[in-house]
Amino acid sequence: MDENALKQFAQQLRKPEGEMGKKVGEQMNSSNEIMNRAALKEINAQANDVILEIGMGNGFFVKDILSIDASIHYVGCDYSELMVQEAKTLNTSWIQNKQAQFIQTSADTLPFEDHHFNKAFTVNTIYFWSDPNKELTELRRVLKKGGVFVLTVRSEESMKNIPVTQFNFTLYSQKKLQNLLEHSGFKVTELVIVSEPERELFNGHKVKLESWVFTTEVIK
Repeated sequence: MDENALKQFAQQLRKPEGEMGKKVGEQMNSSNEIMNRAALKEINAQANDVILEIGMGNGFFVKDILSIDASIHYVGCDYSELMVQEAKTLNTSWIQNKQAQFIQTSADTLPFEDHHFNKAFTVNTIYFWSDPNKELTELRRVLKKGGVFVLTVRSEESMKNIPVTQFNFTLYSQKKLQNLLEHSGFKVTELVIVSEPERELFNGHKVKLESWVFTTEVIK
């Protein structure tokens, strides 16, 4: 890919739109599958949970949460109107059962009352947040005290090996992420490091990827 193509792809990863956005959403389901499943393991959905996801994409993994128990309620929020529409289409039965809801919004202005959720998570989104302290403070607001928040990202070193991340991605070290979380009122209770199989990028370059799953508890 040339520079212009990389920039366009970076924009689609941030906010999928149009036919290309649909394809990017589908691609993310496979490229981020290991990360998503690691996050869901830490969320550990159980009966009566009220769960928020920031940046659910096309909602492919929602079924893995809601099929656990009929009393679980899930809300997915995404910055992309297209992804919200795709998620609604893919999860029609869960919406009809009143177990799922999908909303277009940014993470720094969540349209929920204080202490509404007992669990929240996000996968591969923090790179795009304009002010992580603001987004994390907003997440803390809508979570109950003692609630669980799971933040899943790829390591800074892994991301540096992916050409598209040079365009409008903010990369984070473990220490910086931990400091951000603690400053915003979250206590890190566990950090899981996930090594992913080597994969070939669109330019033929092979990379070894590593993901971090931060499990935290609301303490403020």
